[in-house]
Amino acid sequence: MRNLTKQFALLRLFILLLGLMSVTESTAASLQPPQQVIENVSDQIRPKLQDKDFTKDFARVTQFVDGVIYPHTDFNRIAPLVLGKHWRTATADERERFKKEFRTMLVRTYSRAFVEYHDWAIRFPALDLSNDGTKAIVRTEVLQPGQNPVAVNYRMFLDKGQWKVYDIIIEGVSLVTNYRSTFNEEIQRKGSLSAVINELAKRNVEALKSKDS
Repeated sequence: MRNLTKQFALLRLFILLLGLMSVTESTAASLQPPQQVIENVSDQIRPKLQDKDFTKDFARVTQFVDGVIYPHTDFNRIAPLVLGKHWRTATADERERFKKEFRTMLVRTYSRAFVEYHDWAIRFPALDLSNDGTKAIVRTEVLQPGQNPVAVNYRMFLDKGQWKVYDIIIEGVSLVTNYRSTFNEEIQRKGSLSAVINELAKRNVEALKSKDS
C-alpha cells in the first residue's frame, strides 16, 4: 500500500510496545500497575530474543508475539480510532475484516522488529494518571548505547481490571493518527474500504510467506 513505508518505519519502533527491553534496576521496584504491564511482558519476550533457532522460524515468532501482546492491546478500540469516519459507515463484516488484517499487520511488523532489534533499556519518568484512575499515559525513555534517549509513551486504559494499550506515541508521533491519515488516503485512492482491506490481506499473506514486513 502506498505511503505505508513511513508507518512501517514507525512500527519498527513498535517493538518498544510491551518489551524487547530491560527495565533499569533503579526503577523496577517502584513501578505502578500500568508501567508493570510494559515490564512484565518485556520479561516474557526478552528471553526469546536470545534463542537464534526460535527467531529463524518467522511463523512461530509471529504466533508467539501475538499471544504475548494481544491480551494487553485493545484492537477493538484501536481499529475505530484508526479508521475514524470510515468506521461509522463500514459494514459489520468490513469492521471485523479490518480488525483482523490490521492486527495481523501490526503483529507481523512487530515480529520482524523483534528478530532484528536488541540491547535496549527503558527508564520510566513519572506516570500520568487520570483523576478517576482509569486512563494513563505511561511515559518511557528508551535507552540505547551511544544514542540519545527516545521518548515512547503509551496511552492505556483500565478494562475490567486490566491495563491495555490503545495508542503509542513515539517522539510525539501517534501510531493511531499516522495510520488514520494513511488509510484515509488509501480509501480515497481505491474508492472503498473493502478494496483497502483486500489489499491489506494480500500484503499480509505475501509478507508472512516471504518473512518480509
